Amino acid sequence: MPILEFMLVASKPDTFEKLQLLSRDSQYDLACACGSNKFDRRTRDRSGKWIYPVTLPNGGTAMLFKTLISNVCSSDCKYCPLRSNMDIRRCTLKPEEIVNTFLDYYNKGEVFGLFLSSGVIGTAEATMDKLITCAEILRKKHQFKGYIHLKILPGSSPAAIEKAISVSNAVSLNIETPGKEFLERLSNKKDFLRDIVEPMKLISRLTHQSRRKVKQTTQFIVGAAGETDQHIINYTEALYKRMGLNRVYFSIYQHSNTENRENTDMQDGFMREHRLYQVDFLFRKYGFTPSDIIYDSSGLLSIETDPKEIWAQKHPEFFPVSINTATKYELLRVPGLGLTTVERVLERRKAAKICSIDDIGIIGKRLLKASKYLNFGNLPQNKTFLFNF
Repeated sequence: MPILEFMLVASKPDTFEKLQLLSRDSQYDLACACGSNKFDRRTRDRSGKWIYPVTLPNGGTAMLFKTLISNVCSSDCKYCPLRSNMDIRRCTLKPEEIVNTFLDYYNKGEVFGLFLSSGVIGTAEATMDKLITCAEILRKKHQFKGYIHLKILPGSSPAAIEKAISVSNAVSLNIETPGKEFLERLSNKKDFLRDIVEPMKLISRLTHQSRRKVKQTTQFIVGAAGETDQHIINYTEALYKRMGLNRVYFSIYQHSNTENRENTDMQDGFMREHRLYQVDFLFRKYGFTPSDIIYDSSGLLSIETDPKEIWAQKHPEFFPVSINTATKYELLRVPGLGLTTVERVLERRKAAKICSIDDIGIIGKRLLKASKYLNFGNLPQNKTFLFNF
């Protein structure tokens, strides 16, 4: 009898058990959270694992209710632990189960919005219908006006994409790899141009035409197809420039335990992911371009040194920078100076000349690093900046 009871529980999990399983599996999609600081990296929540931290535009943090509709998947992506040939426990949530559980958290003030994705349940179109149904129930039946992020699945029809955008605040279709040749190494079912690039272009057009501000994001799977950092970064810059994406995310490929990967390999992998986020930040906030990024002979970023400091080391002719006369973007080239510190410098020098590093703020490792690249007026200014912003 105990064995029979266990089999019944295993075959018919309740909503809570399904959410525990599906929210755990949703951790592989980072298109709603960055990896740039301790508040929004991938993490395991101690209570509800379907609650996920995100950084808001004002710099604060809030929680998203994040889960898959299903971990059933007909796709064959070699990097994905949910692919069709994997022997894992599968389950699917009904739209009402997702909506009711989300609203319970939302009404208690524990989450501010919903991030919803899924494995491919048979076809992309059938799965998109389930994703959209959840959003429509929230919008129409419950009059929910808050944040909804829906995943667009590769191969979705234009009609499904347009409908998803109409009920969402943000949508994302993962690009996965920087080009067709790399995706072909990971999947025999997906066509890079037809299933990913063309739908992404459509999403870009529709989100820019929409009167509502609907954000578009995407994600690279890093290291699964043998691509270099240079491949990924060149594609990242093109996505921002040509499609106007709001964010690009990076998720390091995590080998299964059976492949006996060393801890040092995983640490290097997460540092590689971190370096890509740093370059992404340099593009979006610091005025860097692809030509400013320096790689090793294999097209990889340095694991030991951040890309901004490497640029400074390779361009001694641009230093020292005058703390009292340099522009914002000249100061942002200084290792150790971030956006907040540069804004503080610009404000303080309006009132009085900055004579030493102590005038900037509390001395820490970053400011000590910056001081090596700064001129406080006691050195001749012999260099000429070539930045035009």
